[in-house]
Amino acid sequence: MIHQYKLNGYNIVLDVFSGSVHITDDAAYDAIRYIDEGKTKEEAAALLMEEYSGRGITEADIADIFSDIAELRETGKLFTEDIYRDSRYDMKQRNTVIKALCLLVAHTCNLNCEYCFASQGKFKGSSGLMSFETGKRALDFLVENSGFRKNLEVDFFGGEPLMNFEVCKQLVAYARSIEKEKNKNFRFTLTTNGVGITDEVIEWANKECHNVVLSLDGRKEVNDRFRVDFRGKGSYDRIVPLFKKFADSRGQKGYYMRGTYTHFNTDFTNDIFHMADDLGFTELSMEPVVTTPDSPSALTREDLPVLFEQYEILAKDMLRREQEGKPITFYHYMIDLEHGPCIYKRISGCGSGTEYMAVTAWGDLYPCHQFVGDPDYKLGDIWNGITNHEKQDEFKYCNVYSHDECKDCWAKLYCSGGCAANAYHTTGKISGVYEYGCELFKKRIECALMLKAATALYKQDQK
Repeated sequence: MIHQYKLNGYNIVLDVFSGSVHITDDAAYDAIRYIDEGKTKEEAAALLMEEYSGRGITEADIADIFSDIAELRETGKLFTEDIYRDSRYDMKQRNTVIKALCLLVAHTCNLNCEYCFASQGKFKGSSGLMSFETGKRALDFLVENSGFRKNLEVDFFGGEPLMNFEVCKQLVAYARSIEKEKNKNFRFTLTTNGVGITDEVIEWANKECHNVVLSLDGRKEVNDRFRVDFRGKGSYDRIVPLFKKFADSRGQKGYYMRGTYTHFNTDFTNDIFHMADDLGFTELSMEPVVTTPDSPSALTREDLPVLFEQYEILAKDMLRREQEGKPITFYHYMIDLEHGPCIYKRISGCGSGTEYMAVTAWGDLYPCHQFVGDPDYKLGDIWNGITNHEKQDEFKYCNVYSHDECKDCWAKLYCSGGCAANAYHTTGKISGVYEYGCELFKKRIECALMLKAATALYKQDQK
């Protein structure tokens, strides 16, 4: 399968199943297109000669183009076949181990964000804090179900996890105390709205947390539209100085400024540029809001062309910054074309419900934090383990090849079928497809591939 597109002056050809990305001239681009359309070499050559003869192309040039295409085909870099489809059949039977937990240490929050999927941390249930005993059992559960896997990941999440900071500290200390005995290595992350950041939090996180996600939507007026406290006061002035201190203390590494864009700030690049240029942050992420269609903040079909343009603006600007020696990182443009995820991960996705689970403050297990509170998706608990095997089997089999809509999609080995939670909340089934999200994802991948290829060409030219 081939995907071709033009962006930022580049002709880009993606060979889907090998993952090879090619930058071509116009004639080679059209030659590949003609072949992909089913034309013979002779038919394609005649069309090229007719179209490009006035541009100085010769029969020898065309012959060279087809020779290059043939070489790429022979080396498995162009027009490769899907050799992965049959791998899907054993996925339901595969033996999985749990490698990561999302600990909802606080079912409460000190902000009252209107678009919050977690209902201000309560997950449509009761507020509460995880006890040390429950958290300790969750870590033991992870160790017991991790098999031979040594590296384990734990995210402190909420609600707002810093509202239960003492327990977070105690749990890390406990994990460190058993690492050597259990032959495990715990890697912790923290997701916070910043309100509870103190010098003690910064010192602890810098020592113990591999990554920290800091929630800021961008410009003051954008952030303070939704990210407000329970008195309706915006959080920008309170959290920005704390975030800057936090990021600086980590050497501007090992963190992400995580924003959410809505119908009210479809010009989200201005928020990214504000965070980069005005505030000095270099590790950035901006996510589309996921909410009910009737919410005023919900994105609409009419927003898509604007959002597509925004992603292109961002990619072009990031290329400029790279060439000027002042790069920034955007989470969704991080693609490793040389040493990326294995094909298993590219087919099966994030591992929610199988390798990754969320633990509530009371010890219940859910496939991920976006399913918490839905009784149909409670998998079990940390004391009795997985008891809802039928529901877990749905997640085992949920992969890119279980989605009929993904059959002919060029981006399927990048999205792995998309987010199961988003699919469920929009279609009623985890094997469904969140079409709006698909459109955004494909645009992000096109921009990311262009940025990656253009950066590589630039660096090559500088040698």
